[in-house]
Amino acid sequence: MKLVRYGEKGAEKPGLIDKSGQLRDLSAHVKDLTGEAYSPESLKKLAALDPASLPAVSGKPRFGAPVTGISKFVAIGLNYSDHAKETGAAIPTEPIIFMKANTSLSGPNDAVEKPRGSTKLDWEVEIAAIIGTRAKYVSEADALNYVAGYCVCNDVSERAFQIERLGQWTKGKSHDTFGPVGPWLATKDEIKDVQNLSMWLDVNGQRRQTGSTKTMIFSMAKCVSYVSQFMTLLPGDIITTGTPPGVGLGMKPPTFLNVGDVVTLGIEGLGEQRQEIIAA
Repeated sequence: MKLVRYGEKGAEKPGLIDKSGQLRDLSAHVKDLTGEAYSPESLKKLAALDPASLPAVSGKPRFGAPVTGISKFVAIGLNYSDHAKETGAAIPTEPIIFMKANTSLSGPNDAVEKPRGSTKLDWEVEIAAIIGTRAKYVSEADALNYVAGYCVCNDVSERAFQIERLGQWTKGKSHDTFGPVGPWLATKDEIKDVQNLSMWLDVNGQRRQTGSTKTMIFSMAKCVSYVSQFMTLLPGDIITTGTPPGVGLGMKPPTFLNVGDVVTLGIEGLGEQRQEIIAA
């Protein structure tokens, strides 16, 4: 299934996109796509529905993030070897964990705010997992059984805040709108091999990132298992897992986003995003 939340901010409804690409309403079957809705039991019930029996939604409504009410938004840094190299960082020997504020979560096509005082606003196309089952001390071999599905994430970053303002990365990763997720959550059965998906990102129509999840240093299963050793993952929690090369910080000279720029990005099987940069 491709599960979505659609409608105006704060008034989103649950839906699914059927095999023909038609958006259909799920409101009669689930109140909203919270972590509880992504439990194995809930997904089984939704999968048993006949999409043709669900009301079709006309037009092209806004998509929100495909999950709400999350307890945490976890990110993995420097998880592609070429990206680590372009930033001048050493290849990590174990996953680097940082947090994005829950308030950074936004829809896939919502505008991205350039923060006040920002000088180095950057982009990062990433694949994210959304947890479906409470996970604590799970093994790598079993880790993906705790995942409800996958989605596109733009791990928007303000590099001056992240690197030059001391402390941890979180403050460079957490401004409002810095976590566009979606357009949909693809349940695991939609994705044949999560470690072999092409990914891309353009800025103003020019290709900046081209990559594949097959070049991740630490696999999706490893990331989920690793994070679960340090914190309990709850249904709905998001883990975004790093970016391939081509970020603005790694360009020569470094190039960053300005108000009016447009970022488009996508991952095979997981859809596309589009964000315009606006002033905060």
